[in-house]
Amino acid sequence: MDKPMNEYAADAPRVLRDFLTYISTIRGKSAKTAHEYYLDLRLFFRVLKHNKGAVDKNLPLDEIDISDIDLDFIRDITLSDTYDYLEYMAQSRPTQQNSNHTNYGLSVNSRARKVSAIRAFFRYLTDKQHVLEVNPVSGLEAPTVRKSLPTYLTTDDSVRLLESVTGPYAERDYCILTFFLNCGMRVSELVGLNLTDFKDDTVRVLGKGGKQRTVFLNDACLAALEQYLPKRLEPNEQDADALFVSKKRNRINVQTVKWLVKKYIGQAGLDQKKYSAHKLRHTAATLMYQNGVDIRTLQSILGHSSVDTTMIYTHIENENMREAAARNPLAEIRPNGERVPVKQPKNSDK
Repeated sequence: MDKPMNEYAADAPRVLRDFLTYISTIRGKSAKTAHEYYLDLRLFFRVLKHNKGAVDKNLPLDEIDISDIDLDFIRDITLSDTYDYLEYMAQSRPTQQNSNHTNYGLSVNSRARKVSAIRAFFRYLTDKQHVLEVNPVSGLEAPTVRKSLPTYLTTDDSVRLLESVTGPYAERDYCILTFFLNCGMRVSELVGLNLTDFKDDTVRVLGKGGKQRTVFLNDACLAALEQYLPKRLEPNEQDADALFVSKKRNRINVQTVKWLVKKYIGQAGLDQKKYSAHKLRHTAATLMYQNGVDIRTLQSILGHSSVDTTMIYTHIENENMREAAARNPLAEIRPNGERVPVKQPKNSDK
């Protein structure tokens, strides 16, 4: 559930609090997104204070106070300062805080998100607040993020996963997996479902940025829901409307759902390192697209703000067609009658 902004940014300087309020109220970003911007910018300021000698060099980075950051400090930030920060992110930042067995250097995706936060912050100060005459990071480029094809289960693998469900909460867990595999929901969307969101064969889903969309439920979802509801635990008063309830009678949370999906993936004999709750979303999207759902309809089902995000599933289809062509036994025949073994596509194991 979203928390009030003041809970996220109580120790933030005024200039940062104003920015977070702007992206929440004017730009319509969710509290979760605002919180991520806050964490990214807090770390940015901590690194800069350390690099500029504004704090004791022996003070742990994550203990540096940023409440004194003001416009004078911000006006002195240069593009080189930002490059130094990103170098620290790429080379020296622990991937797992408070762990003695951590790796170092954040992924390109994490660094790209941090660049996005920095650019948004300085655009706000320059173009909206007009407190900076020149945007010092206007030339800052985000790290190139490699676009890999989504990992997904085959139809047979999906059936095996559903058949693996057992235990005292089998009806609930089967319904969860069915919703993932048929509706392509995000984990956060699924745990946020309420009884009052359902009407006939539709459910109202609250997606990223607080955007609502309507998802139609097929017969498999309706049957799973009908089987689950009589076995649904009576929740506590606070979560009385929650669809999926934990054994503690609270709304089931994201981590519990991720854990139970991993459990059933293992029970089905599938690779727990390869598949996850989010991969079930990819599975739903891929199977729908491969069976004739057009890309615009798929965009609406998944709740993507841009069709470009949805287009990745067309690449899967292209790879499948390329593989099919390569597997034709006549593909190895050459004009002179020679047979040349065909090199199989990289993802031919799918």
